[in-house]
Amino acid sequence: MLNSANNNFVQHTVSVSTEGNMNGYNRKSPQKRRYDMPKYAVPPKKKSGKERVPQPKNTVAMLNELRHGLIYKLESQTGPVHAPLFTISVEVDGQKYMGQGRSKKVARIEAAATALRSFIQFKDGAVLSPLKPAGNLDFTSDEHLENDANKNAIAVDGQKKVPDKGPVMLLYELFNDVNFECMNIDGAQNNCRFKMTVTINDKKFDGTGPSKKLAKNAAAKAALASLCNISYSPMMAPQKNAPLPIDDKSSSMELPQIHADTIGRLVLEKFMEVIKGQEAYSRRKVLAGIVMTENMNFCEAKVISVSTGTKCVSGEHMSVNGAVLNDSHAEIVSRRCLLKYLYAQLDHQCNQATAYQSIFVRNTDGQYPYKLKSGVHFHLYINTAPCGDARIFSPHENDTGVDKHPNRKARGQLRTKIESGEGTIPVKSSDGIQTWDGVLQGQRLLTMSCSDKIARWNIVGIQGSLLSSIIEPVYLHSIVLGSLLHPEHMYRAVCGRIEKSIQGLPPPYHLNKPRLALVTSAEPRNQAKAPNFGINWTIGDTELEVVNSLTGRTIGGQVSRITKQAFFEKFGFLMKNLPGMPSRKVNKDYGETKADVKDYQTAKQELFSAFKREDLGSWLKKPIEQDQFGLAE
Repeated sequence: MLNSANNNFVQHTVSVSTEGNMNGYNRKSPQKRRYDMPKYAVPPKKKSGKERVPQPKNTVAMLNELRHGLIYKLESQTGPVHAPLFTISVEVDGQKYMGQGRSKKVARIEAAATALRSFIQFKDGAVLSPLKPAGNLDFTSDEHLENDANKNAIAVDGQKKVPDKGPVMLLYELFNDVNFECMNIDGAQNNCRFKMTVTINDKKFDGTGPSKKLAKNAAAKAALASLCNISYSPMMAPQKNAPLPIDDKSSSMELPQIHADTIGRLVLEKFMEVIKGQEAYSRRKVLAGIVMTENMNFCEAKVISVSTGTKCVSGEHMSVNGAVLNDSHAEIVSRRCLLKYLYAQLDHQCNQATAYQSIFVRNTDGQYPYKLKSGVHFHLYINTAPCGDARIFSPHENDTGVDKHPNRKARGQLRTKIESGEGTIPVKSSDGIQTWDGVLQGQRLLTMSCSDKIARWNIVGIQGSLLSSIIEPVYLHSIVLGSLLHPEHMYRAVCGRIEKSIQGLPPPYHLNKPRLALVTSAEPRNQAKAPNFGINWTIGDTELEVVNSLTGRTIGGQVSRITKQAFFEKFGFLMKNLPGMPSRKVNKDYGETKADVKDYQTAKQELFSAFKREDLGSWLKKPIEQDQFGLAE
């Protein structure tokens, strides 16, 4: 019996040794062979069925790239123990999507596929081929139920994050039929040399940029924003430990990308339309415009104003009659064009036959005779960050995240534009007074920066002091930039720097927090010298107006249609003819009439006090002689 066992052992070791030689191993001693016997006797482990299954797309990974922070929940488990059926749900954008499968992994993939199909228009189903179970799957394993999204935790709960992949790569992953076409364009429009058009399912999306690569990226971003609601806006990616302040009344400070692109496109198209025949004045560095929507219907959005300009009036051309434009920066001019439009809309109310055309309605339950119709919103577009605090950062330095110097003096300071030049300087700690004779003698005439003026509009409104005696305050709904949008700096500049110190505002005045966005086709830096002219156009105008920025008058030497003088005359007409006005006479000069609008003046003084409380400087006022003019008899 013992001999038989020994013979068997010898036979077995010999067979193993032969197998070892066949596999290229040298003959070893019997003791070694005996020790290694289990290693070579056991056949190689077969690959599991899971590894053999082709996976065209991992829908869970794809969904996690598009919507971070998702939680998959096991809803139920039915069927026998040897063949269970799992139901798993995932909530995306407030909607719950279900998936079923013979394993939790398959059910999870099906749930992700259902969610993806709800907001991505796939050309065919091949992209989302479900994973079929095969081989010996462990149906009860929780291995694949862990939420991968936790690895990509976002900075602000509930806020979406910029996808990890580039827009072109992501577009090719999500759609099969993607075709890019490139064409050269004239750089005069917006300093872009290339235009790229991408066609997806017979829909076209454009992108522009200084290179083909950037133009292609811009087109892909526009397509993803429109088809999938995927945004690459810097507003979508709050930096680690330094999230953007979120408005109590809204979940995000960001304007949807598709709306931002529409606003930018409409303003650019209108500029190209009105400049025809006046191409000599198409040269510009800053372009701005205001778009109006009703009930956020961007399909019927109207461009209210378009303007260009970067300079201010020279001190020697100041006017005692309100007959010059002091500030010809594009965004300031666009807001003055909006004032012209508001006056025209109130003109409609002077006649019963045209009152229905007005964007204003009678206000029967308030202290103001008129108010905007419900749902009317105004959106400001600027092709770059407004001068001043919003532009004081380096676009190529990573200064995001925790600010190492949040209290440095450069942060949030009030700044002034330089007479006849570009750029801004911080205001000095003075009483904020400029004198007429001092300026005429050679002292530089200083004007507050565009960032500061926009912050002012977010307290007192964009309607100005005169109209504040007729209508409720009107605020900007959004600000869209064509370049240089830095979320933290922009938010601080337009409202954040005073949100903790502003107080005592008379209702309905309040701190407005406009939504912010950057267009997908960002404008490159323009190194050309800024021209000394600017153009303005308001809806209803038959032609654009060209203004010499240094004299504050048109290039023909005439008074501009958007000066203080022009608006004071329109105000006088409204006071005489507008139904429901408590007073019909304007006996005082321009400055005194503005001072009589008590709530507006109170809100303005509270704004100035808020800047002082934050140690950001004093608001610099123009010489008072500029406002000491009356209405023509």
